Amino acid sequence: MRSDFGGGLGRTALVVAIMLGAGAGEVSATPLTPFRYEAQAQRHCPHDKVVWLDFRKGVYYARGQKRYGQGFDGSFVCLGEARESRYRRSLLGLR
Repeated sequence: MRSDFGGGLGRTALVVAIMLGAGAGEVSATPLTPFRYEAQAQRHCPHDKVVWLDFRKGVYYARGQKRYGQGFDGSFVCLGEARESRYRRSLLGLR
């Protein structure tokens, strides 16, 4: 039996198009504003704590933790924005 969609990829694209048309694609992402320097992030959110967000691991580190401000795959963000974007807190270095 031959499909007119040309294989699995065509069927997947069709299912996604149907889902988007049916309203299943109404997922909204929380805006995340990354900063290179801690002071920039603190000016952006003066009433919130600043954390170091590791994009690769999907976790954030608070000031005082071992990996706060370290690594190439991260940046400084506001704690509230990190939590709303579903990043989780790292337990590394907490006692």
